[in-house]
Amino acid sequence: MPRHSRYRRSAIGIVVLTAALAAACGGPGSSSTQSADAGAVLTQKPTCGTDPVTLSGYFETGFPMTKALTDEFSKQFPNVKWDIREDQFAVITQNAPRMLADDPPDLMRLPQVSELVKDNLLRNLDGYAGVFGWNSWPASQLEQLRMKPGGGARGAGSLFAMGLNFSITGVFYNKTLAARIGMTTPPATLVEFDAALAKAKQAGITPIVQFNGGATGGFAFPLQNLMAAYGQPGPINDWIFQKPGATIDTPPNQKAAQHLQDWIKAGYFTADANAMDYAKMMSEFQAGGGLFMFNGDWESGNLDKQMAGKVGFFPLPTEQGGKVVTMSAPLTVGIAAKAKHADCAAFFLNWVATNADARRIAVQVGGSHPMGPADAPMPQIEQGTVTAATLAAGARIAQDNGAMDFIANATGSIYAKSWTPQLQKLFAGQQTPQGLLQSVQSDYKTQVGS
Repeated sequence: MPRHSRYRRSAIGIVVLTAALAAACGGPGSSSTQSADAGAVLTQKPTCGTDPVTLSGYFETGFPMTKALTDEFSKQFPNVKWDIREDQFAVITQNAPRMLADDPPDLMRLPQVSELVKDNLLRNLDGYAGVFGWNSWPASQLEQLRMKPGGGARGAGSLFAMGLNFSITGVFYNKTLAARIGMTTPPATLVEFDAALAKAKQAGITPIVQFNGGATGGFAFPLQNLMAAYGQPGPINDWIFQKPGATIDTPPNQKAAQHLQDWIKAGYFTADANAMDYAKMMSEFQAGGGLFMFNGDWESGNLDKQMAGKVGFFPLPTEQGGKVVTMSAPLTVGIAAKAKHADCAAFFLNWVATNADARRIAVQVGGSHPMGPADAPMPQIEQGTVTAATLAAGARIAQDNGAMDFIANATGSIYAKSWTPQLQKLFAGQQTPQGLLQSVQSDYKTQVGS
């Protein structure tokens, strides 16, 4: 998610890794060996040293957690300052390859890692993982960030990115509007959720506030929640991880796309969804403009502040209820292959997952589960808050093994060039559910070269 200001560079006396880590880094498409790809075994934990250093970051705008983390880090390590640029996620998605190649930041919010690894733009973090102990964390935290050096299917291999926290998506709801339709607890089945949508419509309440404008539209959220309601994580993860023969055009996903179209035809979404961006959706929801909103737990802290006690959260239930399945993924950040301060950047990433104050920020500001060891202490959180609800949902998803990666992460351009325009056409009545999946699958095959 994104950040603005020019990058400044300064010298830093930090731990020298090995001679291999001093090797030159190849640019996009280069076949030269980069230190990042060596996966060098480190003999000691890198630090940020004591000399002045300025870490450069390129992050997503509108999300206060990253600034809270960087401010706290500088408070604890006064020799480290930050040069941060912010942009909207859609801009980062378009800029990532060029930025990592031409003006590489030390740390960058990543839209997707496959093409960036293939083009030698990201540092291999295996050495850091070994010395910091990241490989002993729950495997599911890092699975989505692993792949073989040089590209290929994700899900296994070397580690090329890290998460600032571990997020889930689901359904936020306005408790005041829910009470108007007699909804006192979250729906337990998809049928009950559909009934709540119909009651809201009958009561003159907009059932779902959802953005779908811009280069990266938000209808991918309800669609994937419906995919989770009808199917299992495995086939979808296989597709996202680019496993050979995987397809998004499956019977469960066809049901999900059809269900989404049924909601569209029933008038359950904001009428101007295709012209609405993310910020407007948030403003609309916070102003009481709709009952439900499909979004991620990164908004929990914000909603606890802006609408204290007035918002709830739940994962969209399956057809029969019971097991919870939803999109769950790290807030992905990588170290550029040509980063000037890679050791300090890696030290920061480890600090984010293990430091008590950093973990508190991840929960209280970010609203999400921190990365890190399974037995790491969790910060106290007030019961009855949205954050408490999202953390409980995350724990339930982990228990049910119901996590899937985001369908927008299958390739570097699938979100902006395929999912978004096809979902915009579906909302406008210019595309069918079957045509949507067929078009995305065709684009996918072209992009992965299969």
